[in-house]
Amino acid sequence: MDHFKDFSTAVNWIEGIVPFGIKPGLKRMDMLLDKLGHPERGLSFVHVAGTNGKGSTCAFLTEMLLRSGYSVGTFTSPCIERFTNRIKCSRVDIPEHEVLAITNRLKPLVDEVAQSDLGHPTMFEVTTCMAFVYFSQVRPDFVVLEVGQGGRLDSTNVITPLVSVITNIGHDHMAVLGDSLEKIAYEKAGIIKRGIPVVSSVEQEEVIGVIRQRSEAQGSPLYLLKRDFDFEEVSSKLNEQVFNFRSAFGRRERLQIWLNGRHQFKNASVALMALEVLRAGHGISLYGLEEGLARTEWAGRLEMVSSEPRIVLDGAHNPEGAQTLADALRTIYSYNRLNLMMGMLNTKEHTEYLKHMLPLVDTLIVTEPAFRNQMPANDLLQLARRIADEHHLQIRMYVEPEWKNALKLLYDVTKKDDLAVVSGTLYLISDVRSWILYKVESYKGF
Repeated sequence: MDHFKDFSTAVNWIEGIVPFGIKPGLKRMDMLLDKLGHPERGLSFVHVAGTNGKGSTCAFLTEMLLRSGYSVGTFTSPCIERFTNRIKCSRVDIPEHEVLAITNRLKPLVDEVAQSDLGHPTMFEVTTCMAFVYFSQVRPDFVVLEVGQGGRLDSTNVITPLVSVITNIGHDHMAVLGDSLEKIAYEKAGIIKRGIPVVSSVEQEEVIGVIRQRSEAQGSPLYLLKRDFDFEEVSSKLNEQVFNFRSAFGRRERLQIWLNGRHQFKNASVALMALEVLRAGHGISLYGLEEGLARTEWAGRLEMVSSEPRIVLDGAHNPEGAQTLADALRTIYSYNRLNLMMGMLNTKEHTEYLKHMLPLVDTLIVTEPAFRNQMPANDLLQLARRIADEHHLQIRMYVEPEWKNALKLLYDVTKKDDLAVVSGTLYLISDVRSWILYKVESYKGF
């Protein structure tokens, strides 16, 4: 008997699991997958972990494989516009009728696990199982699988991939992953499987040490940025960046990428190296690498969503993301005044983010994402004022808790030669993007 009659009620049930929280561990996943007959087995995965850059790297991997003639499943999070965004096959969202059918299959199994000593599965575990079931049905040639949080105990870490990718390590989710880069790196390195090659763009010595130790313990070949592969910037301007790439597999000259920001050279390079390793180990054809790099798009990352006034969206929400965004604003964009609208969750400390961003800002509009655990706008404003005073920064500051009112204010203060930026939690980016582009409310989910 079906528990749900339509797509909306199925998604509402999945959303209703959120209060069970984030519970790291793989035992619930193992039990669910065993009851499902292990749909993840037999799929060819590329597993991607890291603090920042996971989404862009997954996008590069997906597009290069697609342009080389392969079908590609992707599992990413959070979604930007709709629940179905997180599970795709060859860029097409999972159909609503498949979400309904798979949810009806999952519901009794989730209930069984919930009655065990392991407790109720989390929303992310249920959604990961949905992805595995769907991919087992459509059978893409490859699945690009993004880690949700951490790696070692993440619900995606039940698979054995063809190659593991760790983009970088920074300060994020520290309450769960640990209060030092070494502890965070230990969690990320947990995706490294015995004998499976690892490609990484981590650069801090202490982090490299953790990744190297785990790779050696697992007998996994490790390919590191600046040691085994590297890039050199040729040119960087708005919507057109060019770089050269070198590795043990050869050189590639004048590769073009559309995604903005110098950090995308690194993301493109780690994705390119992962596919070079795949080709060497599995003999796959990759004739679409150059075209794939040039055609890759990724919503909500230095994305220009309005030209009058110019509004850029960027989901930077931690110190490393803010540093990357600040660098792009200094080097790629030209403007008279920079007007920043931001909203954050209260699950993190935002001092370092503001220290990177505020020196560039002329006008700051502080708001709140329409999501649980939002940081009160007044609290964020007080923090911004303190940092501005400490650094003798002259910034016009406004507080507007309702994000739509804050967006209207951003439009009002942004003149022809100015640049407006909306940044912070992706839940705010999701709302603003949907409203600007489609005049509709966005769906929000993990």
